[in-house]
Amino acid sequence: RFCSWIKPRVPPQDFVIFRVGFSANLTAMTGSSSKQSSSVYDFTVKDIRGNDVDLSIYKGKVLLIVNVASQCGLTNSNYNELNEVYTKYKDQGLEILAFPCNQFGEQEPGDNAQIAEVACTRFKAEFPIFDKVEVNGSNAAPIYKFLKSSKGGLLGDGIKWNFTKFLVDKDGNVVERYAPTTSPLSIEKNVKKLLGIA
Repeated sequence: RFCSWIKPRVPPQDFVIFRVGFSANLTAMTGSSSKQSSSVYDFTVKDIRGNDVDLSIYKGKVLLIVNVASQCGLTNSNYNELNEVYTKYKDQGLEILAFPCNQFGEQEPGDNAQIAEVACTRFKAEFPIFDKVEVNGSNAAPIYKFLKSSKGGLLGDGIKWNFTKFLVDKDGNVVERYAPTTSPLSIEKNVKKLLGIA
C-alpha cells in the first residue's frame, strides 16, 4: 500500500524536484485553525508526497498516531512492532499514522524522499507516512497541538521523544497516550478493545 509508489533509488534530478515540492508545502501543516477542533477528523495534513489528506477519511477507524524517526535507538523495535500490529489488524479497522519529526536528537535529518526510502526499504512499512513535522513549540503541527491538549503526558503536554503514541477511537477521540518506550505490542489489547475484537 504505502510503499508501492516508492522506487528503490531516486535519480538525482528527480530527488531535487521531490525535495523542493515538499518544502513549498511545509507551511500548510504548521498553520493554526481558527475553529475549535473536537476530533482528529477536523484536520487536514500533508502526506509524505505533499498531498493534502483530510483525516475525516479515517472516520470509523481506530488510529494509532506516532511521531517517528529513522536514527533513534527505538527505531528498529518500534517500526518492527508497528508493522506487526498493523498487519494483524489493518483489515479489521486499524490505521497507523506516522509523522516523522527531527526535534529529538536530530534523529530524522533526511528529507521526505530519504525518510520514505528508510520506511519502505529497511522496514517495509505499509502504513501511511506523512510529511515531516514539528510536534513541540510554536511551529508544532495543528494535529499535534490537538493530540497533546487531549492527552497530556506525566510531565506535561509536550512530546518527550520519538515514538510517543496516541490511540484514537472510531469517533476521532484521543483515548490514550503512551510513552516512547512503550512497546506497540504491549498496547495490542487496547487496540483490540477499541476495534471490538474479543
